[in-house]
Amino acid sequence: MTFNPNADISGGKASKRGRTTGLAIGGGGLGVLALVLLSQFFGVDLTGLVGGQPQQQGEEQSLERCQTGADANADIECRMKGASASLDDYWSRALEGYTSPNDLVMFEDATATGCGNATSATGPFYCPTDQTIYLDTDFYGELSSRFGASGGPLAEMYVVAHEWGHHIQNLLGTLESTRDGQTGADSNAVRVELQADCFAGAWVADASTTTDDAGQAFFEPVTPAQIDEALSAAAAVGDDRIQQAGQGYVDPHTFSHGTSEQRQRWFMAGYDGGPGSCETFAASSL
Repeated sequence: MTFNPNADISGGKASKRGRTTGLAIGGGGLGVLALVLLSQFFGVDLTGLVGGQPQQQGEEQSLERCQTGADANADIECRMKGASASLDDYWSRALEGYTSPNDLVMFEDATATGCGNATSATGPFYCPTDQTIYLDTDFYGELSSRFGASGGPLAEMYVVAHEWGHHIQNLLGTLESTRDGQTGADSNAVRVELQADCFAGAWVADASTTTDDAGQAFFEPVTPAQIDEALSAAAAVGDDRIQQAGQGYVDPHTFSHGTSEQRQRWFMAGYDGGPGSCETFAASSL
């Protein structure tokens, strides 16, 4: 999507943390190995639990330079801030009792979070403990080069909208009530992720109607080509595609996010029907 150049994005919740000097990990042996494997599964670096301490945290910047839609069109960090402002406006109207995430933090290499020490390798994620979204924007390069997404601004903002969807699930109590540690094609884990994709699609459909405090639309109307960008990103992070690329075969028993086809289909369910169409937990078939 293209931002309205005149939109005021200054109210978007987003910040940037500079490079962390490194992580010192204590302990050793099987304990560290087990935590590394768990980190890969849960998407958060848990190795700090064996005695590691994050070294000096990089300086946090409030992205004051990101003020307008023109800034968002020109700069990826401003684009994340602009998406945040639009998502906030959308969900404040779509969900009664809505409250914003505490922040959308962009970081380099590694950072401390309420859910443990995160690294770039974990990918974007939402931490319910501190109600914050964490993202290393270098992930977008990986999305294209490693997983074959076509790229583009809407593909980038789809990722933020998906993580924002997890915040909505946290507010609704969905994350807590469905957390059972199970994986598989019909698991709660997959249903959680597909619902977040659906919520992202619902926002995209109405994004051009979201406005700043002066009533200026944040976005110009979305185009079919831009929708294709978002669908390409959704497909790129399907369990089947990632497993095939990483291990050479697909194991549905270990699915945690849904297939490429499912992620695209639930995104479009939200796009066509709004958040009320995102009842993945009521669906007999995903």
